[in-house]
Amino acid sequence: MASENINRFFGGEPLSVFFRLVLLSILIGVVLSAFGLDPFNILESVRKLVLNVWNMGFDAIAWVWRYFLLGAVIVIPIWLIVRLVNTPRGR
Repeated sequence: MASENINRFFGGEPLSVFFRLVLLSILIGVVLSAFGLDPFNILESVRKLVLNVWNMGFDAIAWVWRYFLLGAVIVIPIWLIVRLVNTPRGR
């Protein structure tokens, strides 16, 4: 009865659950480390992460805008010429 209650509390065999939690913690730790989070200074790390994402967002918009303008210099005049050449003549 006690073993059944322990298994129900942990969601399975305690040793199995322990190893799954360890592996999941290591995986999540690697992912969070890739984002630059530090477990010893988590609040500062989260602040830096939010700031970096914020700055990346605006850098991405500037990056897309530059490529849009570069492509538009070619695409818009060609589109306009094609539209003018293919206009229906007076009936």
